[in-house]
Amino acid sequence: MPLPRGLPIVDHHCHLSPSGEGVAAAQRFAAAGGTHLFLATQNYTPGPPVTLEEYAQQFETTATMAERVRGVAGVTAYLVVAPYPVDLIGAAQRLGVPAALDLHLRAIDLAGRWVRERRAVALGEVGRAHFDVPPELGEAIDVAFRHAMKVAGECGCPVVVHSADLDPAGFRGLARIASEEGLPPERVVKHYARAHWPVADRAGIVPSYLARRELVSSVVSDPAPWFLETDFLDDPRRPGAVLDLATVPRRARAISDQHPEDPDRLFVPFVESVERVYGWRPELGREGTGS
Repeated sequence: MPLPRGLPIVDHHCHLSPSGEGVAAAQRFAAAGGTHLFLATQNYTPGPPVTLEEYAQQFETTATMAERVRGVAGVTAYLVVAPYPVDLIGAAQRLGVPAALDLHLRAIDLAGRWVRERRAVALGEVGRAHFDVPPELGEAIDVAFRHAMKVAGECGCPVVVHSADLDPAGFRGLARIASEEGLPPERVVKHYARAHWPVADRAGIVPSYLARRELVSSVVSDPAPWFLETDFLDDPRRPGAVLDLATVPRRARAISDQHPEDPDRLFVPFVESVERVYGWRPELGREGTGS
């Protein structure tokens, strides 16, 4: 069964690195039928940034990668930028907790400027500690997390959250924090979602499901909004982790084959959900490539 005509195929969360496959991975994504990527920034050096200038360079590296993906692979890449949550831990070891927190907050502000300048579409990944950390550091991480929510609310953009798996209570807690900081829960994306909870149990939070075969089968009839992602890491030490970048287009074709009676089902994660969460629709160019 062919995919519906004019359907963009969107991986909602991945990483690409100049020291990994980079554009070659995006070309493989395109060859499988993929058209659009949400490209999240990451650290491209062994340790976390310890100056704001290093964060600016990190974001610029991601932007350069996105331009190459567009130019060489013909794939649209939307930037998602923010200091990674665990950066605070590594930076605190070098700078101390107060200085590391100050740096992290300024880096979140920088990410907000990128959104306001339309260089990025969301803040991410941001998150809270889901493993044991010293109390002072845990408090700093919570402060940074709330600041990211506040900045996203001020910028009018979504925020992509890295966290432990959420149950209904976890969704409600996350929605409460977002609301307290002025961000509608409907603009909070739970990245790397590995369990399917009904819409009524998600408190408005939007899951971005890891595109594993069994999970995709369980969520395909879920009403919008929800996304599919690979969380492809582009790490030469872990080839194909978390999922290979060609996975989402392969899952899209499988859904089309398995649900021929409902060919528009794929518009839910790839078009309707993007429009509801981000405010615009991914479109295809005249040659069928992303635009």
